[in-house]
Amino acid sequence: MGDPVEEAAKRAIEAMRENLSEQITVDDMARAAMFSKFHFTRIFQRATGVSPGRFLSALRLQRAKYLLVSTSLNVAHISLRVGYNSVGTFSSRFSKSVGMSPTAYRKLAGYAPHIQVAPNPTGPASTACVHGQVQPADPDDGSLVFIGLFPDRVPEGRPVRCSILSGPGLFHFTSVPPGTWYLLAQSVDGDPEEIAPNPHHQSISVATHGPLTISHDTVLKVDVQLQPATALDPPVLLALLDARKIALSVLAAQEKARAVTVLPTRLLPRPAATRSAA
Repeated sequence: MGDPVEEAAKRAIEAMRENLSEQITVDDMARAAMFSKFHFTRIFQRATGVSPGRFLSALRLQRAKYLLVSTSLNVAHISLRVGYNSVGTFSSRFSKSVGMSPTAYRKLAGYAPHIQVAPNPTGPASTACVHGQVQPADPDDGSLVFIGLFPDRVPEGRPVRCSILSGPGLFHFTSVPPGTWYLLAQSVDGDPEEIAPNPHHQSISVATHGPLTISHDTVLKVDVQLQPATALDPPVLLALLDARKIALSVLAAQEKARAVTVLPTRLLPRPAATRSAA
């Protein structure tokens, strides 16, 4: 039998998933978890790293992301399906968390053309550095890895620093703004030759470390281990880059580099022949 706290949190999360169109209260969640309201909030935070309300909000937006790319329902209908009474509130919340509007997310099939980082705060420039290594969940895993520093346990909005790694390995963030951040990594197993990959039907591994308290001159080494995502992991809300397009662009760059390296000398222009003086 699993850990009682984790099992209780999973029961609450399942109740959330089954009632996303309803106005679920903490009392409802605690009842599903079979804990008192007071103890439930504490044990849920311990199991997932976020509050029940925060987790529910993330689940609502995760479902909205799925409905936008898998159905033809309009945005107003989707907002009702995920528990929002106001389409304006839904659109604002979605845009802030995912990084683009619901309409843009649908148009781009669930992928971001690029990921914007949060602007640097005013004041003295930071020399802080966060570096380390992302360990794969599987030693043979060579999937692309997104890694970033976020202000919250849920990966949403603009990270203060981020990078795309060609696979699990070393990362290095410089000029990290002072503050309290969470290091979040995600690896997506997607076939780069797949014609139309669906971001919601891919195997995801995740890793989290934090909170990290950063000052102007902090130098911090952090190693994280990717693990297959479970029901207890808060959903990744940020619209990520298309792993297929990145993989193909990397392959194209590698092919180009190889072509330049192996250019045979016979293809180089011959020097013009010189005539001897008569």
